[in-house]
Amino acid sequence: MDFLLNEEQRMVQEQAKRFAENEIRPIMEEDEKEHRFRPEIVKKMGDLGFFGCCLPEEYGGNGMGYVESVLMTEQLARVSPSWRLPFNLQNIGPAVTVNRFGTEEQKKKYIPGWVSGEKLGFFAISEPDAGSDVAGMKLSARDAGDHWLLNGQKMWISNAPVGDYGLLYACTDREKKHKGLSCFVVDLKNTPGITTSAIETKLGLFSSPTGEIICEDARIPKDSLLGKPGDGFKICMWMLGNTRISCAAGALGVGGACVELAIKYANERTQFGQPVSKFQLIQGQIADMVAEHQAAQLLVYHAAFLKDRGLPNQLQTSVAKYFASESAVKAANEAMKIFGSYGFSTEYPIARFYRDVKSYQMVEGTSNVQKLIIGGIACGHSPNR
Repeated sequence: MDFLLNEEQRMVQEQAKRFAENEIRPIMEEDEKEHRFRPEIVKKMGDLGFFGCCLPEEYGGNGMGYVESVLMTEQLARVSPSWRLPFNLQNIGPAVTVNRFGTEEQKKKYIPGWVSGEKLGFFAISEPDAGSDVAGMKLSARDAGDHWLLNGQKMWISNAPVGDYGLLYACTDREKKHKGLSCFVVDLKNTPGITTSAIETKLGLFSSPTGEIICEDARIPKDSLLGKPGDGFKICMWMLGNTRISCAAGALGVGGACVELAIKYANERTQFGQPVSKFQLIQGQIADMVAEHQAAQLLVYHAAFLKDRGLPNQLQTSVAKYFASESAVKAANEAMKIFGSYGFSTEYPIARFYRDVKSYQMVEGTSNVQKLIIGGIACGHSPNR
């Protein structure tokens, strides 16, 4: 097996690293305090081709795959977990999904705007009473002849307050349960009956807008449907199988940042006449962090490698997402302890990573959901697709 990145992949990785350092780090702390989101940053990312992975060139694709997207996501998350989300919201979520299930008209209409960063994307699954239980969603889409009529509420949706168009999952036949779900491409800003509001009482990810979407007799065109009625659950699970690897890459970036910061601080902080990195207990903490981070890195890269080759990867993707998320949370926790009181201060980045990293245990399927997937496949109850 070849674990080395090729020249193009190293260039992509370095470009993303420079972008994070030059475009995000200088404004990050101020933006975090003000809960500020900058759409112009998304546009700059689009201009550099960050969102063209896994897509044909005719729609703005760049010829790169999941491995390259993972490399870029990791580098952005090392600086700001808030800014890894556009990789999912512009590219690996809506754009790749429409490319897989959409008509030619839908692909031409929507994908280029997401890829360029000119249109802000989203995907809306969660509701107040439907999180892990996707089939339990209540937002309905009724066939009203020449249009669809949407009624209901989505909650905890990234980019909801600022999004242009994206994917919204709704129930079209409640009696069929998960086979009665459908997926629609919805314009948030130009559809009467749709309102959005921001959720600002979050633990972290302050520079990534989150909100709710309310549909009250919202009329959307018949050609908004992605695939066929009843395809929504299948489309949603396929999409989550992709966006999970991007989340895993984000967790990988946070874990790497925490390891780096903990080592730097331990070498600089002096107690009892020597750097605290000389103490065996501190070395033990750092050793655990380093080992788990390197393991997570191999898992994430391997899952992306399999995806690029069209090989079965559901098991590997869930393992990567689960392990990278849990190890990143542990790394933030250990770094906080190594920093001591300074880690508790919001003047240091560890406090921000400590808050932001908890999201990875929840989004795109909780850690418990990942364990269910892993256990089911491992025990032979479901195939590894």
